[in-house]
Amino acid sequence: MAATNPPDYCNEKVFRRNTLPPRSYYIPENESLSLNGQWCFHYAPAPLKSPEPTANSSYDASQGWTTIQVPGHWQLQGHGHPHYTNVQFPIPVCPPLAPSENPTGTYRRTFYVPPSWDDHQLRLRFDGVDSAYHVWVNAEFVGYAQGSRNPAEFDITELVKNDGPNELFVKVYQWSDGSYIEDQDQWWLSGIYRDVHLIAFPRQAYLADWFLQTDLDAEYKNGVLRATVDISTTVDTTLTVTITTVPGEETIAEVTKDITKSGTIELTIPVDNPEKWTAETPNLYSVEIALRDADEKYIHWANQKIGFRKVELKNGLICVNGQAIQFRGVNRHDHHPLFGRAVPVDFIRQDLLLMKQHNINALRCSHYPSHPKLFDIADELGFWVIDEADLECHGFYDAVARPQDIPEEMDYEERKKLAFGKAAKYTSDNPTWKAAYLDRMEQMIHRDKNHPSIIIWSLGNEAFYGQNHKAMYDLAKRIDPGRLVHYEGDVHAESADMYSYMYPSVDRLIQLAKTEGVNSNGTYEKPVILCEYAHAMGNGPGWLEDYQEAFRSHARLQGGFIWEWANHGLLKKDEDGREYYAYGGDFGDTPNDGTFVMDGLVNSVHKPTPGLVELKKVLQPVAVAVDGDELVISSLYDFIGLEHLSVSYKAEKLETSATVIASGTLNLPTTPAGKSVRIEIPEDVQIWRKRKVRHGLSPSHIYLTISFTLRTATAWAPIGHEVAWFQHHLVNGIAFGPDGDRSQDESELSFQETGAYATVTGQDFTFVFDKTRGYLTSWAKAGQSLLEPDPTTGAAIIPSFWRPPTDNDNALSLPYWRRFGVDALTSQLRSVSIIKAGSRESGQSVTFTSHVFFSPPVLDWGYHATITQTISLTGNLHISVSLTATGYVPEHVPRIGLNLRLSRKLDKVKWHGLGPGESYPDKRSAQRVGIWTAESVQELHTSYDVPQENGNRMGTEWVNITDPHSSGGGLVVFDGDHPNVRRERAFSFAASRYSDRTIQDAKHPCDLVEEDATLLRLDHQVAGVGTAACGPGVREDLLVKVDKEKEVKFSFKLGPLSG
Repeated sequence: MAATNPPDYCNEKVFRRNTLPPRSYYIPENESLSLNGQWCFHYAPAPLKSPEPTANSSYDASQGWTTIQVPGHWQLQGHGHPHYTNVQFPIPVCPPLAPSENPTGTYRRTFYVPPSWDDHQLRLRFDGVDSAYHVWVNAEFVGYAQGSRNPAEFDITELVKNDGPNELFVKVYQWSDGSYIEDQDQWWLSGIYRDVHLIAFPRQAYLADWFLQTDLDAEYKNGVLRATVDISTTVDTTLTVTITTVPGEETIAEVTKDITKSGTIELTIPVDNPEKWTAETPNLYSVEIALRDADEKYIHWANQKIGFRKVELKNGLICVNGQAIQFRGVNRHDHHPLFGRAVPVDFIRQDLLLMKQHNINALRCSHYPSHPKLFDIADELGFWVIDEADLECHGFYDAVARPQDIPEEMDYEERKKLAFGKAAKYTSDNPTWKAAYLDRMEQMIHRDKNHPSIIIWSLGNEAFYGQNHKAMYDLAKRIDPGRLVHYEGDVHAESADMYSYMYPSVDRLIQLAKTEGVNSNGTYEKPVILCEYAHAMGNGPGWLEDYQEAFRSHARLQGGFIWEWANHGLLKKDEDGREYYAYGGDFGDTPNDGTFVMDGLVNSVHKPTPGLVELKKVLQPVAVAVDGDELVISSLYDFIGLEHLSVSYKAEKLETSATVIASGTLNLPTTPAGKSVRIEIPEDVQIWRKRKVRHGLSPSHIYLTISFTLRTATAWAPIGHEVAWFQHHLVNGIAFGPDGDRSQDESELSFQETGAYATVTGQDFTFVFDKTRGYLTSWAKAGQSLLEPDPTTGAAIIPSFWRPPTDNDNALSLPYWRRFGVDALTSQLRSVSIIKAGSRESGQSVTFTSHVFFSPPVLDWGYHATITQTISLTGNLHISVSLTATGYVPEHVPRIGLNLRLSRKLDKVKWHGLGPGESYPDKRSAQRVGIWTAESVQELHTSYDVPQENGNRMGTEWVNITDPHSSGGGLVVFDGDHPNVRRERAFSFAASRYSDRTIQDAKHPCDLVEEDATLLRLDHQVAGVGTAACGPGVREDLLVKVDKEKEVKFSFKLGPLSG
């Protein structure tokens, strides 16, 4: 039962008291005072237990007072703890009531008013407070505000003392009715976490607000600035609006108007053929808005950057300056590993620089307006921005779905039918919440309306759909008709300017583009975008090339926004002092959604993961194809050509090392946006192709690599930064790797059986086989151990079908594999034979053949394996495996290959294949074929914030692993058919210090314990990674299928390397 007079923070109809009208973000440099810094702080478990702002109060430690940093969150400064949920509310669902256990932080500090501000209106501005707060100055009540990611300003002119200290007292509530519509997928963190300012406006006359709207004519050539300026004045003044170039400060237009009273002034300023603003050409102009007195002295002024551009729907597509655009975007939360959402501006800038350097051109502010200074950076660097209202109430879904026992595996559209309508009735389709919804839209628009980078407003995220969204749309169009409006929850785009979807499969996405909102004649009025796709959790995402091909092939699909930019890990230490980046549950927070907060393209310290490197390649704005003797080079930009890029090439012959056999630069003809040009392959490269054609097989592989780099430095990258690259297999030869050591002794192979073991000895090598298990258990060369027995299986080499799961496996594949016991396969020896053949002259060998059945306990399925291991007189080992599945088999397994346990001393890795980073069947575009070296096995490990499968390298022709301290002694591995048989598929390898069990049991990287060995995987097949944590799983043809009708065969040749 609701209280008769509920407190403000439990009343959806009260979200502001005494706040000033919203305005465009502007903090005057010389007439503002930052109140950031150290404040006094008191933490209480409930509002009634918090101190009151009475005069002469005690603020010492005995009363529970301490200090706190502003901006900041109190949970990250020793009070309470962070709490992570994705969808579910962490509190009982009783809107609009907040829990009785409502932690309350009371902030207090003093400030002095500069003497020069005596004749000014004084405004107290909070740019972000989570979740709701009351404010007092000098023990007098000022006002109340909520809307955690929106600002609030209060007029405190009459409450301050100009000649003495002033006390600012703020009471912040962790939970409020606003919490129900701030259920974004992030940490629940509280406090004053954005800037606090005292701002002075001259009383006689000041600029209350301004809206600078640019437009272009029908030819998108000449521009116009429509300036709407709200003025408060008590004197006659002159308003001047001046447009100047940036840089250069050349005045291109100026308009002056006499002002005699307060009100709204509208000015129209034509500009001949201005430089246009786009994400590719972020041309800015500076606008000075100034009020002057009769003596031409400044009274009040402001500077605003603008860009001339026109946003519209044209022919059913989102167009800027008449040109359809494609979003190559990401979703970005405000996050810092130490400070939570209290993100320093330089950290934000580094985020956006990293995005530009990785070919990202768009960002969606998920799911609230970002730090206000982000948009200045986006304007400067060039991004298409969706600015999103601080609105999400996804938790109402669980409140409705769990009592109905709606299974998560049910089709998403069916779940929506059962739950979304009911969930919307709580707030989105509830008229008592209309004003609160409108306030969040209005606050965002007015704060950010002057930024050219923002081309779309969004009504929020995952808040179902109801009458309040329709009202928000109408409000947005009334305030700002020059931008489009987005909302994914409006599935039929009734009050949105585009159809927006999350995580559809590629096939479904294409079908939606062909059918949703399409007229009988094939035309459509609105485009399709993906506001979220390719969930970038852990080792992923897969599918990037497939989605991008869909965007390229279907004009109506205008791109999308990867979920998401960054992991949200928070730095934490355990009791042993080990540091790690925490996720849900690590702070004792329940309920929680665990690792789902770790789903970014960059890790918790915002360094690129392999997923971001992959995305850069997939999004690169240049395409290259080889057509006969020509290169076809295409600009995939929407507005610019390729004139800003330098183009270089090199041809490399790959043997034991890479040798550049041709190189130079290409003179690229003018290549307009969206167009292609043809140029001849350089003659010094052609000669190698012709030699191959004329003489047959080349002695080695030759690859042509073309690189596109910045010709001059930009605001986001230095000269020489690589924007795009292309690699072509110029000559398909033979992969000659390092020669294995060959024994020259006249002696024959020695073979001895002793009980359960068989030993093969050559000049300086020894192999030991376990006849009871059918495995090789050790291999030594010249006193150096190469292969060692695994402490669990006893085998030095053993077929394997398991690898640690990825985050994307956890939802579907992992429980499926475990249901079939793929992680618990045992080996049962059926038979074994040993054959010694040949002579020293004819090539002596010993062949050890075992028939083994791999099968899990309890179940009736498995692989019949024939494993043939042949030792040659030269000391090489050839192992071939033939597999036949039988019984009630799973449809797929993680991999098919071998596990090898090598001496730990074998640490340096060199290989011919894809590199230098990891690669999987659906995540390999960013890796180039070459000869690569890792000085240590540890360099091959990808340290994901949540340990999981990593480090696979595909397309391998050979790999050697050596002891760096013994002049290169070690082991080299080739495909078993090398070098006389060509293959369509090279093998994969992974080398690690960590066992599968260690990786899958570790919660954090600090939990990983190294083995006293080098663990090597050699794989015939590996599965893709997909995006099944939230989205489609691995593409069907990239699964490792189990087919009872098809025998699987593979082989490897291993040779020793001398030191």
